[in-house]
Amino acid sequence: MDQDIKNRIFAMQRNEITEYHIYTKLANRLKKTKNGPILETIGKEEKKHHDFLKNFSGKSAHPKWFRVCFFVVIARILGITFALKLMERGEEEAQEIYDAMSKEVPEAKQIIEDEDAHEEKLLQMLKEERLEYVGSIVLGLNDALVELTGALAGLSFALQNTRLIAVAGLITGIAASFSMAASEYLSNRTEGNNEGAVKSAVYTGIAYILTVGLLILPYLLFSHYMVCLAATLGIAIFIIFFFNYYVAVAKDLKFWPRFTEMALLSLGVAAISFGIGVLVRSTIGVDI
Repeated sequence: MDQDIKNRIFAMQRNEITEYHIYTKLANRLKKTKNGPILETIGKEEKKHHDFLKNFSGKSAHPKWFRVCFFVVIARILGITFALKLMERGEEEAQEIYDAMSKEVPEAKQIIEDEDAHEEKLLQMLKEERLEYVGSIVLGLNDALVELTGALAGLSFALQNTRLIAVAGLITGIAASFSMAASEYLSNRTEGNNEGAVKSAVYTGIAYILTVGLLILPYLLFSHYMVCLAATLGIAIFIIFFFNYYVAVAKDLKFWPRFTEMALLSLGVAAISFGIGVLVRSTIGVDI
C-alpha cells in the first residue's frame, strides 16, 4: 500500500475517532433517554472503524477536539438529529479511500459498508420532539412570513411611518399568532390527536411570534420605511433559507425546491400587498 493511501487512511482514522468522541459525549448527556443507548452504540461503531483502519496505517489517531466541541454545541442548540446528520454529510472522500483499499484488501470495503448501513439504521431510530412537531413549526413560520411580509409591505407604502408600521404590524402579528395556535389546537383535537394538541399549538404559536419579532425589528431600528422594508424582506429570506436547510438536513429532504417555493410565495404576497398599499394611499388619500 503506497504512502499516499496510508496518509488518507490516517486522515479517515482521525475522523472516525473524532466522531466516536462526539457520539460518546452526546450519549453521556442523554444517558437517561431512549437516544442515549443508540448514540453509544453508534460511537462504538466509529471506534471499530478507527481500530480497523489502524491495521493499515500502523498508528493510532488523536481526535479533532475543536470539531468535537463544535458538534456538541450544535447538538445542544439545534438538536442531535440535525448535528449528527450534518456531521455525517460530505463523506464522499471516505468512499474513495475504501475503494482504493479494497484493491489490496477486498474485504475492507464490505466491512465498512455493512457498518455504515448499521449506523444509518441507528440514526433513523433517533427520536426528537422538535422534529416530531416540525409540521407545526412550518405552519407557524410559513403563515407569519406570508401574512406579515405582505402586511408590512402594504403598510409601508400606505403609512410611510416606521413607528406606526411597527405598532400595526406587532398588533396584527401577536393577534394572528394566538389565532394560529388556537386553530392548530382545534385541528389536532378534531383529528383525535388529544395528547399532541397542546404541544402542536405551542410550537405553532412560538414559531409565529418569533418570526413576527424578527420581521418587525427593522422598523424599530431604522427611520426610512423603504430601508425597513428591504431589511424585512432580507430577514424573511434568511429565515426561509435557515429553516429549510435545517429541515432538509434533519429529515433528509431536498433543500432547493422547498426553499424556492417558500421564498417565491412570501415575496409574491409581499409584492401584491405593496401594490395594494400604493392603491389604497392614492385612492383614499392617506396622509400621515
